[in-house]
Amino acid sequence: MRYSLPKAASLALLAGALLLPAVPASATTVTNTAAVLDDPFSVFKVSVKAPKTAKAGGNLTYKISAVNTGPHSADAWFVGGEFPKGVDLKKIRYASSVAKTECFGEGRAFFCYAPKVLEKGDGVTLAFYTKLKKNAKGAQKATLGIISYDVQQGMEDMSKEELDRLGIPVNGYPKSVTTKVVR
Repeated sequence: MRYSLPKAASLALLAGALLLPAVPASATTVTNTAAVLDDPFSVFKVSVKAPKTAKAGGNLTYKISAVNTGPHSADAWFVGGEFPKGVDLKKIRYASSVAKTECFGEGRAFFCYAPKVLEKGDGVTLAFYTKLKKNAKGAQKATLGIISYDVQQGMEDMSKEELDRLGIPVNGYPKSVTTKVVR
């Protein structure tokens, strides 16, 4: 798939999809034109790890792991979500298990993509290394996960905007983690 994605539109969709509950394999997927009674092409098993506690001004690591449980391959997928309010957005680094992964952010929302088809059973892991602000306090909640488009054969080179215009179903698989700030 060609990744010619404007940041703002992609981030808005990603944030919205990840904040919605995950779509189970037996759920109905709704498009712009009609309800479709098909299962998602690619269902993902997602785990998100974060420390239970962290000091204000201290380091935080988020690790997102996602495995395509099928039934089909996923060639239009994005990992991302929203960092907590207490994260210093200027101090974010990432590492990916997939070469050529690119991440973009707008405020606390971000998304990452990689030019790789995830076959059934394949997975991806991204780790985000950041710091809490020195004035961070309370519980810091992050919502992270993966979204996947149900791309039909022959649509691999369409832009995200065209997929959205056609009403191609998108499924979100979010997880929330909370880190308590301690002094």
